Amino acid sequence: MRIVVIGASGPTGRQLTGQALAAGHHVTAVSRRPRGLPRHDDLTVVAADATDPAAIEPAVAGADAVLSALGVTPSRKPVTTYSAAATAVVTAMRRHGVRRLMVVSSSVLDPAWRPSNAFFFNHVLDPYVNRVLVRQVHQDMRRMEEVIRASDLDWTVVRPSGLFEHPTVTDHLVADGSADGVFTARADLAAAMLRELDERRFPRRAMGVATTAVKPGLVQLVRDEVLRSPR
Repeated sequence: MRIVVIGASGPTGRQLTGQALAAGHHVTAVSRRPRGLPRHDDLTVVAADATDPAAIEPAVAGADAVLSALGVTPSRKPVTTYSAAATAVVTAMRRHGVRRLMVVSSSVLDPAWRPSNAFFFNHVLDPYVNRVLVRQVHQDMRRMEEVIRASDLDWTVVRPSGLFEHPTVTDHLVADGSADGVFTARADLAAAMLRELDERRFPRRAMGVATTAVKPGLVQLVRDEVLRSPR
């Protein structure tokens, strides 16, 4: 399968790229500033701004699927990257007849998402971090989802919980809308997305992903993910 990964040099994009190559796919990795990507015969690297349809059209042409792992550093300033990129990607895909699209969003966008047995997260950390510190990011993710849902593409919105680094794929669950869990390892997120490409369990729906086997500490998660790294 010929897969385009948007935001390929970010931490989630690198997982998607590496796992897709290991599975035998050809990957076109799109990033404004490509860095840290592996050398591979089945990897094509494209330096492009995902918010510019003309810039990403050459990468999208001829693809079987587009997977967006775009991320930005959390900020209290208005964020438009997610929605602008979604508009550009949908435009490019429709122009070239590419149908399959998956985009990484967040479980926070599901108003019913309240992980079980997570009192501190639900009542302290989530209201402050997700609803205040990174509110602008989630607002633009909501606009992104609206753009995707309004398209006629074969889309799946992927909603992880709190993202963290783990070196290998572990036990994880997927669910309609959002998954019951506080954390999602990026390796598990990538594995779930690539599996969904084959299984198509969530056509034109949101798919939640949560890791069940391992978890980081909440302090570590906030320090490493919320205050420092894009997705």
